[in-house]
Amino acid sequence: MEALKYPPILEEFLNYFSTVKARSPNTIKAYAYDLILFFRFLKKRRGKVSDDIPFDEINISDVDIDLIESVDLNDLYAYLSFVTNERSNTPPARARKVASLRSFYNYLYRKAKVISKNPTQELESPKLSVRHPIYLTLEESKKLLNSIDGPFKERDYAIITLFLNCGLRVSELVNINLDDIKEDKLTVIGKGNKQRTIYLNEACIKAISDYLKVRPKEGVKDKKALFLSKRLKRISVKTVQYLVKKHLKHANLEGKKYSAHKLRHTAATLMYRYGNVDIRTLQKLLGHSNVSTTQIYTHVDDSQLREAVNKNPLSQE
Repeated sequence: MEALKYPPILEEFLNYFSTVKARSPNTIKAYAYDLILFFRFLKKRRGKVSDDIPFDEINISDVDIDLIESVDLNDLYAYLSFVTNERSNTPPARARKVASLRSFYNYLYRKAKVISKNPTQELESPKLSVRHPIYLTLEESKKLLNSIDGPFKERDYAIITLFLNCGLRVSELVNINLDDIKEDKLTVIGKGNKQRTIYLNEACIKAISDYLKVRPKEGVKDKKALFLSKRLKRISVKTVQYLVKKHLKHANLEGKKYSAHKLRHTAATLMYRYGNVDIRTLQKLLGHSNVSTTQIYTHVDDSQLREAVNKNPLSQE
């Protein structure tokens, strides 16, 4: 299949967000997907393509500034209606599309200065309900760790221990290099290429030490990488997601929508519940740029709410 050709203005926008704004490859990929979808919708809405061309095959290489500047608020809401009804987008997915459109039009209006008006200024984002994080209980977490076995058990145990104790993202974990660990300090690169330091507890230090004793030394293709695949390359995100699911299944914990990312939720929840970690500390540890993202963990501990009410001096009859 012939590679999709982007219009020049989209290339310029993605390059700007990649280099100047230092957005992650995943963010750039998401923005590109959202805007390609929007351009195809716009060409279809303007009658610029034949009805017999499948939507996902609409050529967007000819999208120009005139077409982009012709967009008004009605077009934007029609697009959101389209992705809701035709693409089954949930409110979070639509909210991301609104963010993509805002970033694109802000760039054109304020930075590139190639359009005279910004139609996204009045564009509202879908209202999002607060989603409760899915996480393992303390007992389930222990059960998972105790069930890890197999030819790569030291590696897998270290990986899952780091997830459950440090709240790492999968992308952060796979990119750890050997020299990122200095005594009890781990340096990771998070979203937006932001660097942060995580302090390793005894469980993490021991798990990594046990893994390093059996980590292959001969024939390693990526000598810097901490965690290696069976092919002696840096372990991939896909492999980590697979091994977590495998061990969850072995521990009879599958079927609850648990995943590698949910282990990050678990770490945050356990620290908040049992470690009396304040919200700002938790925000820094997880690498959240906005504290509102971290606040989803503050509702989970009903026992703290119950204890607070029971401590009221008027609680006794």
